[in-house]
Amino acid sequence: MGKKILIVDDAAFMRMLLKDIVSKAGFEVVGEASNGKEAVEKYKELKPDVVTMDITMPEMNGIEAVKEIKKIDPNANIIMVSAMGQQAMVIEAIQAGAKDFIVKPFQPARVIEALKKAVGEA
Repeated sequence: MGKKILIVDDAAFMRMLLKDIVSKAGFEVVGEASNGKEAVEKYKELKPDVVTMDITMPEMNGIEAVKEIKKIDPNANIIMVSAMGQQAMVIEAIQAGAKDFIVKPFQPARVIEALKKAVGEA
């Protein structure tokens, strides 16, 4: 069975785009969340193998969500998703425990590489 992915982004279009890329690569998208608070709840419920986490979201941003998820599961595999020019936030996210980051607009090969690396397949 494919590895389970939770996609977190406040833009439905971005979630759809990522879902398409990861599904075609043989991963199973088990859930989606549109903000950090929802992401933490879904993480507890679904226990995915990898989370793709947008940085800028309403209610709770991606960095806060990474910290919360890491409290629940110190071994969580989280890949940050950022727009161009958010380098400082990406560094903060990595320090908070994120494994990697991918930049919008997505390069499918880079997304898959990051996912495989996160689950130890690369």
